[in-house]
Amino acid sequence: MGKKLRVDETVGRVKMIIEKAERSDLQQILDLQYLAYQSEAKLFQDPDIPPLKQTIAEVESEYQNGIILKAVDETDIIIGSVRAHSDKGTVFIGKLMVHPEKQGRGIGTQLLLAIENEYPKQRYELFTSSKSKKNIELYERLGYHIFREEQITDELKFVYLEKNN
Repeated sequence: MGKKLRVDETVGRVKMIIEKAERSDLQQILDLQYLAYQSEAKLFQDPDIPPLKQTIAEVESEYQNGIILKAVDETDIIIGSVRAHSDKGTVFIGKLMVHPEKQGRGIGTQLLLAIENEYPKQRYELFTSSKSKKNIELYERLGYHIFREEQITDELKFVYLEKNN
């Protein structure tokens, strides 16, 4: 498959292209991550959640070991991203994010479907916090179901979801 995954996708009046990220995109994706995960930090009243502490070196490692997709708007600004890697028949999906001003318009849905397309007919797994109700609703709407929960701290519980094709 070429670099372009979807061209001129119009979702909720947002025109976008979803494509594989290039190494030169990684800093902009990390900047978006810092912005997009502020809402998660507020849920826990904790500015030190892992997505807000990730380094560019860690993102580069994820880039080397899997796929990072980006959604860009008509001005070529990255407005969303998702990462995944495959291990022993399971695709681990992470860091699905959309710019806060662009959320609720289907961009996250399109990114998730695009990353699944990159790894067809496999088992998909992702996780989120139990407090992230919007995320859980999105994943369940796309066929994911909760298969495990893990208490991390008194305040933090991770919910693991899977989808089998």
